[in-house]
Amino acid sequence: MTQPSKADRVLLTVIIGFFLAAGFRANGAEMKAGVALVDITPPLGTHMWGYFDRLKGAEGVLDPLYARVLVLDDGVRRLAYIDLDLGRTFGPASLELLRRDAKKIGVDDLIVQATHTHAGPVIKDAYASGTPPWETAALVKIGQGIQQAREHVVTVRMGVGYGESYIGYNRVRVDSSNGQVTMIWGNASRAPTWPVDPTIAILRIDREDGQPLAILVNYAAHPVTFDSGMLMFSADFPGVMCKFVEQSYSSHPLAFFMQGAAGDINVYDAGTPVSQDAVGRRDWAGEKLGKAVVDITRKIDTLSEPDQRIDFDEEQLPFSLRWDPEKFRLQTIREMGTEAFQLFAPPIEKEIQLPVNTLLINRKIAFMTMPGEPFVEFQVNWRERCPVHDCFFMGYTNGYAGYFPSIEAGVAGGYGASSTSTWVELGAGEQMVNHAVIEVYKMLGRLENVPNANWHSLP
Repeated sequence: MTQPSKADRVLLTVIIGFFLAAGFRANGAEMKAGVALVDITPPLGTHMWGYFDRLKGAEGVLDPLYARVLVLDDGVRRLAYIDLDLGRTFGPASLELLRRDAKKIGVDDLIVQATHTHAGPVIKDAYASGTPPWETAALVKIGQGIQQAREHVVTVRMGVGYGESYIGYNRVRVDSSNGQVTMIWGNASRAPTWPVDPTIAILRIDREDGQPLAILVNYAAHPVTFDSGMLMFSADFPGVMCKFVEQSYSSHPLAFFMQGAAGDINVYDAGTPVSQDAVGRRDWAGEKLGKAVVDITRKIDTLSEPDQRIDFDEEQLPFSLRWDPEKFRLQTIREMGTEAFQLFAPPIEKEIQLPVNTLLINRKIAFMTMPGEPFVEFQVNWRERCPVHDCFFMGYTNGYAGYFPSIEAGVAGGYGASSTSTWVELGAGEQMVNHAVIEVYKMLGRLENVPNANWHSLP
């Protein structure tokens, strides 16, 4: 047999490298997944997040706070999705620590999201006295959860389903006659408001025997059932929904609440005092959503796709602070008070780098993320423009940079639109959606990285 020449060997190496760089997958590759659940409830006395006038530490636990972990493995790439029963995700240093730990066990990419419960602990981007012990302990547990899920992956198949549920309303009312903005902080009468998105999008991940392993529920509503007098940790209605879904299947799948663009969407019974059956109202919202999820999920057909793969991109997009830094700081102190400012103060930086994740599974199921509180229009716009039919929108992911109102909402004003809770320049949300749409087109191979030389022959 004639040995290949040096030139032939070089050519073969180049060809192999080309296919690897292009994300080549061997025929018959299987998608695998594993899950884990870890309790990250902080000790009593830990300051609670979500209300500027709640300055006492937690005095009890209504229900545990969990980190839910999903690891996906396509044989080439491994990705971990971590769903936290917290008001916001951890700060940059803690997220980087999680990334490093994940890479040590062969997990390439990390998506960390918060359900946005307002009955969780305070999270900050930086602590003058270092990371608090409860957060350090939680990071260790989450790292162990990633490893557990990674070590117990099984071959899976997936399916997507949709439905609707009305448990929330838009809390920003703009008078069409004069443009005056009114904030509606509670809506116990269930009066309709606009815009809202009642869509429930579900990704069902089954074992080979057809039993669900994980159920990811994408929905947009603020978990603010309890008012600031609530001094017990709670996952709010997302925790109730997850428990309801999990108990509806004999296989005990792990349910995830994948928070959407809930920046201007409250649950109907927002801000209910504990003495006025706040727990019952929380359960109503969680169970109503849970029943709809189970109905949808039972109708989903899961399939083993011929092109099973994970495509992932994380880009740091540059933005500017929306306000004059010193005026922003002074106004924030006036609104919060000095003590609350020390607990909840946003980072005041002129230039802000924001991570946007784009994920495409099996070239059919797309996800995009925003690191804060997007208004609901962005979720609707993403679904309208995404180049694949099945698409999920994730807020409160891989960081926290306040609210992202649409340009029109930012001009109209109101809380989250033109208040001190809104840090980033107007138009940032639109740019992030544009970026994710473009990335999906690239992942699908529908955008070239060189000019089209045959434009003159195109019809």
